Amino acid sequence: MKNYVKVYRAMHNLTQAQLAEKLEVSRATINAIEKERYDPSLKLAFKMARLFKVKIEELFEDVETQH
Repeated sequence: MKNYVKVYRAMHNLTQAQLAEKLEVSRATINAIEKERYDPSLKLAFKMARLFKVKIEELFEDVETQH
């Protein structure tokens, strides 16, 4: 799954550690999501979307449905 978490994090001038604290996860979790090594739970994905005030589809893109 492709994601734009790093882009939105930069737009909000947040470090990985700051974003992790706001979302109550580890910085390593944010790093893994940004590097697309880990897909967040649905609950965490919605929490991120609410934090950035965007639709979940703006943060995450299912590349398998693009074909």
